[in-house]
Amino acid sequence: MLAGRVDEPGREGTADVLAAIDIGTNSVHMVIARLAANDRFEVVTRQKEMVRLGSGRGEMKVLEPDAIDRGVAALDRCRSLADSFGAEIRAVATSAVREARNAKEFTDRVRAEAGVTVEVISGQEEARLIHLGVLQALPVFDQRLVMFDVGGGSTEVVLATGLDEQLARSLKVGSLRMTRRFFPDGVVEGDALERSRRYVADRLAQTAHEAGDLSHDVAVASSGTAEAVVAMALAASGEPVPQSLNGTVVTRKQVTEVVEALASAATPEERRKLPGIDPARVDILLGGAVIIEQVCRTFGVKELTVSEYALREGVLFSMLEGNRVQLADLRQSSVFHLMELCDDEPDHSVQVERLSLQLFDALRKPLGLDRAARDLLSAGALLANTGLFVAHSGHHKHSYYVIRNSEHLKGYTDREIEMVAQVARYHRKSPPSEEKHAEFAALAEADRATVRGCAALLRIAVGLDRNHDGAVDRVQVERGDTVVLAVVPRAELGADHDLSFECWSANERTGMLSGLLGTPVEVRPA
Repeated sequence: MLAGRVDEPGREGTADVLAAIDIGTNSVHMVIARLAANDRFEVVTRQKEMVRLGSGRGEMKVLEPDAIDRGVAALDRCRSLADSFGAEIRAVATSAVREARNAKEFTDRVRAEAGVTVEVISGQEEARLIHLGVLQALPVFDQRLVMFDVGGGSTEVVLATGLDEQLARSLKVGSLRMTRRFFPDGVVEGDALERSRRYVADRLAQTAHEAGDLSHDVAVASSGTAEAVVAMALAASGEPVPQSLNGTVVTRKQVTEVVEALASAATPEERRKLPGIDPARVDILLGGAVIIEQVCRTFGVKELTVSEYALREGVLFSMLEGNRVQLADLRQSSVFHLMELCDDEPDHSVQVERLSLQLFDALRKPLGLDRAARDLLSAGALLANTGLFVAHSGHHKHSYYVIRNSEHLKGYTDREIEMVAQVARYHRKSPPSEEKHAEFAALAEADRATVRGCAALLRIAVGLDRNHDGAVDRVQVERGDTVVLAVVPRAELGADHDLSFECWSANERTGMLSGLLGTPVEVRPA
């Protein structure tokens, strides 16, 4: 095994040196840090490469072959550097990979050629991790915060106090996306600047409406785009640009002046002459600067503070052992929140989850499921009936849609949300099929096996509470030529309580499990 590789999900323990890799639309950025006291870390080194992974044409639906090559090569160099420090690696990919139809081609190549497993995270999870990073950089924990991060393909906006996020959104506006739409090849023509401003304002309007009366004490911008804009603002005012911009404050007026200066230089060649500009961003900086300007205008920001910590530092912090517990709590609370919003009978869902986890603990090994699958089964069981909020007919399909598109699930990667949605989707009716179900076929082979195993257990648990009365207390699993699931009633009902209907209903749902185990499965009273 390569040093720093993390191949076993949910493995325990934390290395002394951690490496977090942010695979963005514009760049690949890695930070390597050594653990310090009190769950803090000390940065050892950083590596950044402008890869332009999202440089293809159109709306970032496909990663171009040359961009994939650049990304794989950059991540191979990151892995080599991390290995030299013996660092445990966590790599996350954002907008460009998240939206690409051929994302799996990229992640498969990175795993095979660079030895790095890439997590494609949802926009909500990206916002959460950026927020976590910012809290490590600035003394704003007890203040009301509006925070935003402008990437190449998306912009994350968070309103929060401490760890309590009142609003978190990921919007499909970013510096590369804006450049392609309004300033092709970095050239400004006609009324492109005003059109770009109106476009961003329109994209921010819904988030501003959702924010309502939420106010802020401090506004924070993270990302390379923000640092580049602030550096230009300082240079334009004659102030020296410090080596570290963390905590630097500029006014909204200064941001607008930077936008105007960038737009007045109509081409990247002219823009290179502007004081303080980052030469690597001359073609895309205007698009990002417009987003910063319009976020400030929309949320009434008068002064803006820079955070040098963002997504990658949030990823580092999430790797610390103490925060893995917090992450588990965050996941569970968000699952319960979505269940309570959409499920009229949450007690039934909790009972089904409890029974399905009993089955999981007894049959995990013969089904070939790893421990991480337990959390996915738990979430899928609790959310299996959220589709009833839409309609009873075909509600398993509606549940898939609700889970897959909800903004309430926090702490999960995009891959994990997809798997939870599919576990819920297959809790009834037809079993998973690579030929008939495109979403299932798109999963990696190991993930398809996880969905099959979890869904097989969930189906039986649903049958065991067919009356929605919580009569079954536990299931005892006896393995032999036939796998026997012996059900025990709740103590207050008495040992002789009739569970014949529950057993019949569960037996009607044993087909998937029997096929996976290769043996008959029988459900009967204990």
